[in-house]
Amino acid sequence: MSDSTLIDIHTHILPARIPDFGSRFGYGDFITLQVQGDDVTMLKGGSFFRTVDRRIFDPAVRLEHCDRSGVAVQVLSTVPVMFSYWTEPKDGAVIAAFLNDDLASTVDGGNGRFVGLGTLPMQDAHLAVSELERCMGDLGLAGVEIGTNVEQVNLSDPRFLPIFEAASDLGAAVFVHPWGMMGEDVMADYWLPWLVGMPAETSRAICSMIFGGVLERFPDLRVAFAHGGGSFPATFGRIQHGFEALPEYVGVDNPHSPSTYLGSFWLDSMVHSPTVLRAVVDLVGKDRVCLGSDFPFRLGEAEPGSVIRAGDFDAATEADLLSNNAAAWLGGKAPTRG
Repeated sequence: MSDSTLIDIHTHILPARIPDFGSRFGYGDFITLQVQGDDVTMLKGGSFFRTVDRRIFDPAVRLEHCDRSGVAVQVLSTVPVMFSYWTEPKDGAVIAAFLNDDLASTVDGGNGRFVGLGTLPMQDAHLAVSELERCMGDLGLAGVEIGTNVEQVNLSDPRFLPIFEAASDLGAAVFVHPWGMMGEDVMADYWLPWLVGMPAETSRAICSMIFGGVLERFPDLRVAFAHGGGSFPATFGRIQHGFEALPEYVGVDNPHSPSTYLGSFWLDSMVHSPTVLRAVVDLVGKDRVCLGSDFPFRLGEAEPGSVIRAGDFDAATEADLLSNNAAAWLGGKAPTRG
């Protein structure tokens, strides 16, 4: 299947070696890696955080998996725990620059198989715009990945408008991934922050950008949301009805209906259910859903594209979902293999 043209917009990567930022900055529970053969342990502040494997940082092992699963191009973005929005802005800028330099090096050495999305110090708009310009200029990345909130500040906050304006002007693809999940402190059991909090976070981000007027203000902004939009598609009827029934609460910053923006943003396909995926496609349009696997995490799709292929789409729609829509979202910055 190595001649496939599948483009996977939702895959994560880390540097093989992460500096001890805690010692460097003198505070904080930063991520480091402990590698033993194929086993990789992520430590947060020196304590266990998560186990992964070498695919998280080894391009050769990553590409072997791509070849087996028929993925021609992976869009690479950092693991959200690395956003580090809680740090001092100048320190966040150092971390972002380190991650982005490493990412660009991986993309450059990937023989056309990788596209990169950088990360930004979102806690400071000036620093974020500067790093965005560097990502799109010197580093040759396709865009950036950002969180669904920045230390619990919604993406509709005016402080972020310069970042979205710059992304629109520069033609940067923006991938919004949940992190800093609401309610995480009170539902720590059963992996609920990931199973319940993350879907709610993604809906929070979409609603914030709609109701806050971000998508209205920047119609050329190419933004995609992870995990099929989280709970947004399933609750869109409630969201739309809330706007119509309670405009004095919901429509205070943007008088336009939420339905106006269906088709103006992209979602990935990572919903684990062909039935749900068909509903997502019906809601936002067959040209606005892209293959996303959440590689290489176990909560992701083990066989990229399998849910799309099980969705009983016509051949043209299936091709759009597997690659063409991703190429459009990336603005022509996605290489393909013949």
